[in-house]
Amino acid sequence: MLYVIIGFDGPQGKDKHPIHRPAHLERLETLDKQGKLILAGPLTDGTGSLIVMEALTLSEAEQFAQEDPYFIHGIFETISVHPFTQVLPSPI
Repeated sequence: MLYVIIGFDGPQGKDKHPIHRPAHLERLETLDKQGKLILAGPLTDGTGSLIVMEALTLSEAEQFAQEDPYFIHGIFETISVHPFTQVLPSPI
């Protein structure tokens, strides 16, 4: 099942991004190599980031979000995880 993770940056997020970005991207690259990353990237209004991933359960997706370096180190002040159904483009 697919899950959407939205991480909203806290007030110090912009300053902390450069420090923790390599570890954040490394986790996403690992997820991508496992075939579980659908898409990921920053929100262009500077408020946070979006990740769409495949996981077996909601708790697995929540755990992934809570273990992200951006959340651990306070870049993401809050995270929101939701089940997601892709309609378009049609999933492969």
